[in-house]
Amino acid sequence: MDATIAGFLAVDGLTNGAIYALLALATVLLFAVTRVIYIPQGEYVAFAALTLALLQMGKVPGTVWFLLVLAGAAALAELWHGWRQHRPPAKLLAAAARTLAWPVAISLLAIWAAPRGWPTAAQALLTVALVTTFGPLIYRLAYESLADASVLVLLIVSVGVHFALVGLGLYFFGAEGFRNPSFWDVRLSVGGVTLSGQALIIITASVVFIVALWLFFERSLSGKALRATAVNRLGARLMGISTSSAGRLSFTMAAFIGALSGLLIGPTTTVFYDSGFLIGLKGFVAAVFGGLASYPLALVGALGVGLLESFSSFWASSYKEVIVFSVILPVLLWRSLRDPHGEEH
Repeated sequence: MDATIAGFLAVDGLTNGAIYALLALATVLLFAVTRVIYIPQGEYVAFAALTLALLQMGKVPGTVWFLLVLAGAAALAELWHGWRQHRPPAKLLAAAARTLAWPVAISLLAIWAAPRGWPTAAQALLTVALVTTFGPLIYRLAYESLADASVLVLLIVSVGVHFALVGLGLYFFGAEGFRNPSFWDVRLSVGGVTLSGQALIIITASVVFIVALWLFFERSLSGKALRATAVNRLGARLMGISTSSAGRLSFTMAAFIGALSGLLIGPTTTVFYDSGFLIGLKGFVAAVFGGLASYPLALVGALGVGLLESFSSFWASSYKEVIVFSVILPVLLWRSLRDPHGEEH
């Protein structure tokens, strides 16, 4: 291996690491606020890439029908919950209408816009709007009623949600894979290393979003509410912070991060309905470097995972996935020996 090849591999590793960093931050955010180890985070990535691909083909994406099914189920859950609490019929219908309003509106817009060949930027925004809507609906259906359950129970639910999303993804998207065109088809030479426009977009978008996320947590009231919920759920409730609202907001942000990651990674690889699992799992490995609690360490772990994957593909392509996922073992052992832990009550 010479310096030129090492430079190419490093650029590829940093590009992938930027995607894994976004997914790792989403994983840490969800675990900190809701104690959910969210296995299906990668499904948002696959759904976003497939949605954009189908929109560019002038077809109505399966995301629309999938979203309407989820919205209908969430509305029924609202009606059932309200009926058990003996709420007036008017309030029951209002709650169901609020649940259905945005998913139905964005789905109708997508059905209308799909055959009209909107510009790529507009289709990307529509894709983000569609996929982000999955977040609060999934939280409402799968997690809100189990907010006080143990981490183990929430993990089991996450595994079930993952399998459900993959199965439904096959039904609504089909088995065919797609690779989206690059958002910026240009090649730049820097110090003998060629950078693609898409790689620059990925790295720039990741840096901008990470900075925006830091500003959100440091400067906004909603961000401080999420931080308070992450530190002490009971204390946040006593201070008037709704942990249910915090959960919905965190799941919405995680879905947005997944959708953004899907748009960024779509032009670099062929994406299938089940491709998100491995991508999300690498983000989880990066999050484990930070102990599912530290955003900076998760970021460092993501870049490390990206570089390790890139160089492993050069030296041992057939075993690159094994090498990447094996790294989690010494990290877990080190954290088990370093951090005191006790049985959860």
